[in-house]
Amino acid sequence: MSLSDLVLSIADNKQMLGLRYAEWATRAPSLEADIAAAAMGLDDLGHSRVLYGCLEPLGEDPRGPEREVDAGSIRSLPYFDEPWSEWGQFVAANSVLDTAFTVMIEACVGGSVEVLQHRLRKMLMEERYHFLHGRSWLRSGIDTGPLHRAWREAIEWFGPPDGETAQLYKDGRLSMGPAELQARLEERLESRVPEMTIDWKQWDPIRRRGRSGAVDERTFAMLRGLEEKRFAQAKEA
Repeated sequence: MSLSDLVLSIADNKQMLGLRYAEWATRAPSLEADIAAAAMGLDDLGHSRVLYGCLEPLGEDPRGPEREVDAGSIRSLPYFDEPWSEWGQFVAANSVLDTAFTVMIEACVGGSVEVLQHRLRKMLMEERYHFLHGRSWLRSGIDTGPLHRAWREAIEWFGPPDGETAQLYKDGRLSMGPAELQARLEERLESRVPEMTIDWKQWDPIRRRGRSGAVDERTFAMLRGLEEKRFAQAKEA
């Protein structure tokens, strides 16, 4: 797995996070939270575009034609496979997963690859508000189920101790490896990772996730522009 594969994973997850945020723009517990959901959704969709734009300068674009027809080719976490049904899922994603992606972006900016240093640095400033929003709601208390799931998927996403993330760190292209990423995430959230056992033999190194599944059909259709195409054909008929 290359650095381009990692950047594509960040981009796909940022895109899905932005879409799931946006789904709560009129469903959050308060008007302020509605506005925050919409704003953070736009931020992350914009960040995904910047990340996709880094693939060609990195010298390798892992995206293939299968992404137009196979939802399983989208490299996002299981947490985003289905729309969230409760506010606690939003908060867990906002506080844990959003921060995990930011920590990985920090590792890219702190590494030796110039295109990532230059293009991703601004994201870290924009993500500051996301972090503060998520931390505030997390401190208000949510169910442990979504929170523990978000922690697990974040640690899985960082990768195994001896995997490609560790090698990219060793090579200097990232400024943090899996252990350092986890420590940084714990530091930011002022919380320890819940006790868990991860079976790395079941881990998919391409999609960076520990279980199968894919984005729901409706969301995948929206991602690929299939809904717009279908509506246009219906009008012509």
